[in-house]
Amino acid sequence: MSLLRVLLAIFFPPLAVIGKGCGSIVIVFLLTLCGWVPGVIAALIILNNPN
Repeated sequence: MSLLRVLLAIFFPPLAVIGKGCGSIVIVFLLTLCGWVPGVIAALIILNNPN
């Protein structure tokens, strides 16, 4: 997990998970629409997952 990805996860979560697949982008986008904090948490969890 690079520093750039972490910063993207904090400021614009869907952009940070763009390399993890379409499903991840949709989930993070929907959570970001519900609230900024759930989107950031989901993005960081997805980025921290080694698979």
